[in-house]
Amino acid sequence: MGFSIDGSSSGESQHHYTHKVFLLCNYILLGAASSCIFLTLSLRLIPSLCGFLLVLLHVITIIGAVSGCAAASRGESRSATKFYGAHMVATVLTAIFQGSVSVLIYTRPTDFLGKLNSYVREEDGVVILKLAGGLCILIFCLEWVVLTLAFFLNYYAHVESNNSYAMRSGKVQDDEDLKTLPWPMRV
Repeated sequence: MGFSIDGSSSGESQHHYTHKVFLLCNYILLGAASSCIFLTLSLRLIPSLCGFLLVLLHVITIIGAVSGCAAASRGESRSATKFYGAHMVATVLTAIFQGSVSVLIYTRPTDFLGKLNSYVREEDGVVILKLAGGLCILIFCLEWVVLTLAFFLNYYAHVESNNSYAMRSGKVQDDEDLKTLPWPMRV
C-alpha cells in the first residue's frame, strides 16, 4: 500500500490522493476503535448495560470504517451510491456519539465510571477512561475527516461518470458551439 502519486492529470492525481487519505483515515479509525474496545474491556464492565453500549458504539465505528474501505475499493456503481447515503448517516451518528462519550468522560469521569459498574479501582479506572476518552476525541475528529473525504470521492465519481457518459454519447461540444446557445441550454 504505497503512497506514491503518479504525475498524470491533475484531477486524476487529486482523486488518487484523496482516495489514499480516505483509506488511511479509515485504517486509523479501525485501530483507534479497536484500542477503545480493549481499554473498555480492561475495565471489566461487560455486565453493565452502559458498558455493553460503549463497546457496541466502538464495534459500530469499526463496521463503518471497514465498510468505508470496502466502498472505496469497490468503486462507483449504482449500489455504491445507495450505500453512500447509509454510510454517511452511520458515520455522522457514530461521530456524534463518540463526541458525547468523550465529553462525558472528561467532564465527569468518576460518575461515568460509576454508571459503568467497573470492578477496577477508581483511580485506575479514571486513567483508563481518560485514555479511552482521548481515543474517542481522535475518532470524533477522524469521522468528520472521513465524511469530508467521502463527499469528495463521491463528487469525483459523479463527475467522472458524467464525463464518461458525455464521451460515449458524443455530446461533447466545443466552447464556440456553447456560446451560440441560449443561456439555459449552456449546461
